[in-house]
Amino acid sequence: MIGMAGRYGEDVLAGDWRRRKVTPEVDAEPDLVVEDADSGFCGAVVGFEASAVVLEDRHGRRRVFPLLPAAFLLDGEPVTLRRPARAPVPAARRRTASGSIAVADVRARVAKASRIWVEGVHDAALVERIWGDDLRIEGVVVEPLDGIDALDAEVRGFGPGPGRRLGVLVDHLVPGSKESRLVARVDSPYVLVTGHPYVDVWQAVKPAAVGIRAWPVVPPGRPWKEGVCAALGVAEPAELWRRILSRVDSFADVETPLINAMERLIDFVTEPD
Repeated sequence: MIGMAGRYGEDVLAGDWRRRKVTPEVDAEPDLVVEDADSGFCGAVVGFEASAVVLEDRHGRRRVFPLLPAAFLLDGEPVTLRRPARAPVPAARRRTASGSIAVADVRARVAKASRIWVEGVHDAALVERIWGDDLRIEGVVVEPLDGIDALDAEVRGFGPGPGRRLGVLVDHLVPGSKESRLVARVDSPYVLVTGHPYVDVWQAVKPAAVGIRAWPVVPPGRPWKEGVCAALGVAEPAELWRRILSRVDSFADVETPLINAMERLIDFVTEPD
């Protein structure tokens, strides 16, 4: 009679079959960026309270979380945070160009399915200049459109849904404008369209940053960028745009409506569903 092992091969119960995957323990060192697995709150370690850790997000908001097993995600993987032998002493905090807390030695996250769309390459370059660090930490990609005339069709093609949110930044979004009528066609709880009142994203840069007293007034019917170039004595829009972008160092160089719109979009596309 053939034995069971000979008939069916090796004993399926042999070996360490009861061993479970062990969640790694990680010292909660200062500025380590983790995500609370339950709430999705993402922040850097800034201190401790009793048996809990204090996290601070990019807006400077702080929350306290208990040091429970496998309660946090580090680079997308579950970890158990432990209090270091010596409590961390926060160093002076560096700020990014957007004014948020800079996090040192953190790799950019793998891009999420959610996106932020802007109208053109100039918008994308200005957003990168100010919010690039924040967007890389959050894993959010900014993509330029060629205008918003077909925005509703573009949105349908994107297929927004849970875990796949879409934020859209629109120029000259004021009541009664062509842009406001195009935006009104978009209706999805997973899409947020917002914007600023300026004719072009150039105008969202403060005149003082560019070295002028005010943006020139361009007569109706004339392309705005061409009119601005003519008024300022610059031959080509590309030349003036390079000059404008080179003068932008932080959020302090752009107008408040643009800052508010971008912060809303970043919060929207990174909010847990």
